[in-house]
Amino acid sequence: MPDESAHPIAYTALQPGTPVQTSSGELFATVKAVLVDEKVSVFDGIVVDTAEGTRFVDADQIGSIYVTYVCTTLTAEQAAGLPEPDGSTLVDIKPTRSVAERVGRMFGRGRR
Repeated sequence: MPDESAHPIAYTALQPGTPVQTSSGELFATVKAVLVDEKVSVFDGIVVDTAEGTRFVDADQIGSIYVTYVCTTLTAEQAAGLPEPDGSTLVDIKPTRSVAERVGRMFGRGRR
């Protein structure tokens, strides 16, 4: 059976709680939410939970997104210095499960 973690996924399929790693594979956070600029439908980054609190990882700092983890381009030192999310009105924090729910409703899975 193939390893699911080797399968890249789109940011729209990223689930809260997914582990986030540095470029060397060190776990430093878990996904809290996906940030999308709603006006232009562009992936802006992710909000993560770390031991130091909630932090923002810019889309440019994300190397790959897989089913079971997110690999960033950050070193451990860079990960430790990530900023808090700024709450910009141009960016809407969308929990990824809402995307899954919308897709589920499109295919009739949202009704019980």
